[in-house]
Amino acid sequence: MTSRFDVTGHGVVVTGGASGLGLAYGEVLAAHGARVTLIDVDEAGLSREAARLEGEGLDVRGAIADVTDHAALDSAVDEAAAIYGRLDVAFANAGIDSGAGFVAGWAGSERPRVEEGAIERYTDERWNRVIDVNLNGIFATARAAARHMRPRGYGRIVVTTSLAATKVEPVIGSAYMASKAGARHLVRCLALELAAEGITANAIAPGFFVTNIGGGHAHDPELQAMVAKDVPMHRVGRPDDVKALALFLAAPASEYVTGQEIVIDGGWGLGIAD
Repeated sequence: MTSRFDVTGHGVVVTGGASGLGLAYGEVLAAHGARVTLIDVDEAGLSREAARLEGEGLDVRGAIADVTDHAALDSAVDEAAAIYGRLDVAFANAGIDSGAGFVAGWAGSERPRVEEGAIERYTDERWNRVIDVNLNGIFATARAAARHMRPRGYGRIVVTTSLAATKVEPVIGSAYMASKAGARHLVRCLALELAAEGITANAIAPGFFVTNIGGGHAHDPELQAMVAKDVPMHRVGRPDDVKALALFLAAPASEYVTGQEIVIDGGWGLGIAD
């Protein structure tokens, strides 16, 4: 069974890899022998984390690129594939959160409070930026990866969606929820198109995880305690919680799984969203 989880020498790219879930993906793959390129716009964070992992003896490098700049993203993916001589795994993870949507509320609220005129004040710039990063960026990452995977007849594309793709939360930005729901369906489209080529496409859908998205509000201990009260396991998720699932979806062991969105949440556990 161990060989089914062997990713030694695999070429891997991770967008949004300088922190949070993306960094966790990169860490676990590199720890199991993969060669990993972390792609991010955060130059300082990228340099710091890549140097830390290299110092631990792992094969990790950083590449600066914005997923909304598709030419730059293509170059970063192409360069990684050229260095490794292969591209086996692509984590399309980069994402942003524009803040609350058309209504206001938080965990523990009995009823969301509607903000009068909220949709009228929701600007094109705010909407388009989130869609461009969270949905168009996933498309561009998958496209860049497929160009290298298809000729080899092997590949794993793993997309970070969100529990917000299925469960509407008033405090989560409306554009964020729409983009993650779109990404969920995009994964299914990718799976249908690429399955015959030996390429799988799946999604990891985190619930409330402590990351830097949305300005890092999830690091607030009071907020974590409030959220924990509403979930059965009374805990919030941490990036390390996704590592085993990320390794499975990136490894040969997952060859029979494609087109799935797997929900992983610190409070609700693991499940497949139909």
